[in-house]
Amino acid sequence: MEKLFALDIGTRSIVGLIMNVEQSKYELVDYIQKEHKERAMLDGQIHHVPAVASLISEIKSELEVKHGPLKDVSVAAAGRALKTQRASFSKNITSDRSLTKQDILHMELSAVQSAQESAAAKEDSQHYHCVGYSVVRYLLDHQEIGSLEDQLGDDASVEIIATFLPRVVVESLLASLKRADLRMNALTLEPIAAINVLIPPSMRRLNVALVDIGAGTSDIAITNGGTVTAYGMVPVAGDEISEALSDHFLLDFNEAEKLKRELNEPEEQVTFTDILGFEQSIDKLTVIESLIPAIEKLAASISREIILLNHQQSPKAVMLVGGGSLTPRLTEKLAEQLNLPENRVAVRGIEAIQGLQLNNETTLGPELVTPAGIAIAANQMPINYIPVKVNGHDVRLFEIRDLTAGDAVLAAGLSVPKLYGKPGLAKIVKINGSTVTLPGTHGLPPTILINGNESDLDSAIAANDELLIKSGQDGSESHLQIKDLLEESLSINIEINGENRNLRRKVFVNNVEKDIETYIHDRDDITIEKKMTASEAFSKSGIVLPKHENTFFLTIDGKGTYFPQWNQVFIHNQHAYPLNKLDRPVHDRDKLSLPPAPSRTAADLKKSLDLISNSGSIFFNNQEIRVEFNSTSVMRNGEILNDHDHIHNGDTLEIKKSESKGMIFQDIFNYVDWNPPVSASKIEIKRNGEECALSSPVMPGDSLEIVIHP
Repeated sequence: MEKLFALDIGTRSIVGLIMNVEQSKYELVDYIQKEHKERAMLDGQIHHVPAVASLISEIKSELEVKHGPLKDVSVAAAGRALKTQRASFSKNITSDRSLTKQDILHMELSAVQSAQESAAAKEDSQHYHCVGYSVVRYLLDHQEIGSLEDQLGDDASVEIIATFLPRVVVESLLASLKRADLRMNALTLEPIAAINVLIPPSMRRLNVALVDIGAGTSDIAITNGGTVTAYGMVPVAGDEISEALSDHFLLDFNEAEKLKRELNEPEEQVTFTDILGFEQSIDKLTVIESLIPAIEKLAASISREIILLNHQQSPKAVMLVGGGSLTPRLTEKLAEQLNLPENRVAVRGIEAIQGLQLNNETTLGPELVTPAGIAIAANQMPINYIPVKVNGHDVRLFEIRDLTAGDAVLAAGLSVPKLYGKPGLAKIVKINGSTVTLPGTHGLPPTILINGNESDLDSAIAANDELLIKSGQDGSESHLQIKDLLEESLSINIEINGENRNLRRKVFVNNVEKDIETYIHDRDDITIEKKMTASEAFSKSGIVLPKHENTFFLTIDGKGTYFPQWNQVFIHNQHAYPLNKLDRPVHDRDKLSLPPAPSRTAADLKKSLDLISNSGSIFFNNQEIRVEFNSTSVMRNGEILNDHDHIHNGDTLEIKKSESKGMIFQDIFNYVDWNPPVSASKIEIKRNGEECALSSPVMPGDSLEIVIHP
């Protein structure tokens, strides 16, 4: 069976207790509580080491009479000494390289160091231990994201909440114990001690506030999501109630303290003597009513801090421990302030600690929760100092959790941001008139060796390890060629009018044509020909494009008419487009062609307007001949156009129709090249096999014949 000796060194008093522990079962054997004879403590911090050491010696001596020599002791650092600080760290990550786990850890530690500097600036001291931090959120390009690992973007940020403990708190504890001839066996933190015994890990997923109300301060711890998320303190506690009693009833402070304790006794009346020597006996409810303003002030202060630590919202429940938690009506007022049901705010006593056996003489109540928690937590989760060397210098770490190389970096005072190599110099250039920044490469992470072995910031460390930390190499300046800026190749292969051609866009640097292998320098003015159009492709291939025309238009007999079928077109990937679409972009392996312009003659116009003369077939000497029986003429500027004459866009034309009275035999000679013989004995003229005259009428389909007799 192991014997545990623990001390709870508070502002008003010190509690010493003895516990037996066997196979994780604890038994409270004995305890002694003694008040300070002078103000040796202020807000949990030891201000008069000899006075505190003297009181510790008294408690130790009395317990040794019953339980034998005591050499080792477990103690706690006051939760009110903890400093909780929020901070963030942002980093420009414009690069093709995604974020790694080490990059993210470097950002987190940089944020912790920023929080440490902020905490130190408030207290004008650099001597702080980081006892833990939690990531509140990650941001990528100013949008919250679950994880930054393997992400790409322009800007990454991390926001953390870190908790720090001033080294002077621990040093003063060590000095007091040494004067009392005691050795620190284990160290814990008061809020952790209370939480450990009242809110085990299985309950920490719940959003619960634990408030330890002492004499001078009220310590607060918040749990949520399986962990302790924040610590805080308000400088009001049980003394506020004692002072209110002292002021209202003219009592000495010690008499007021005595009266305050009697308010929790079963008697209905309380008796006290004021500073004038008058003894009074008053109904207890009357005394409590006089304290309502002070109780409401205490409840309001605690509630404000709880809401502040809990992200501006009330927790699901509140547990109260410590002697000040016995203040009458306090749970009711806290429930009102936090807008909680009254049964969600409760005082928890030592009897609520699971696995703790009490003897019959133990006073049940909340004032022994923290002392018992100190003994149990110090036994289960002791906090030790471990020595390591960082770059040849001795560093002592406060082992409140598993320590890493990152913790050693913080404890050694090395600047985390400076350990990472600086990014290389950027170049500023103009590309097609727009200013563009070409960043250099990212700096490299630091090199970390633990006992000569290459490690990372999150690598575990142990006592007496030797760490060598070298800053990462700086990044190099931007070293890019023009081809690195191109979204696609400058050269494309296109089939134009059935022939394969390789065409290339041009690049100019400071108005001088360059190839894509050219390296870019700061302040260069770069012009890259935009994506090639069909017009440029034809031109680069030596094809002269016709003058662009609007939709083909004629004025005929005073009326305007469009002829879109006569527009000049080009073919792009088997689709026809008018010439006003020559600005279409072309791409690699496209096909272009420029077919000839459509025929635009007088005959084409007649056909388009359905003005072809009435015609038919006549057979002359067994030869079929097409003949017109009436005619249509196209006139431009008063002149009749032949069928093969070209018509131009914008022409003004007239259409003339002439009706004939019929066709006679002799009209056939307008369509055939026939000459009569020089000599003939007889000529016969026949129509459809019968003799006729040259003046005989002719109809379509007739068969005409001239027979020559020698």
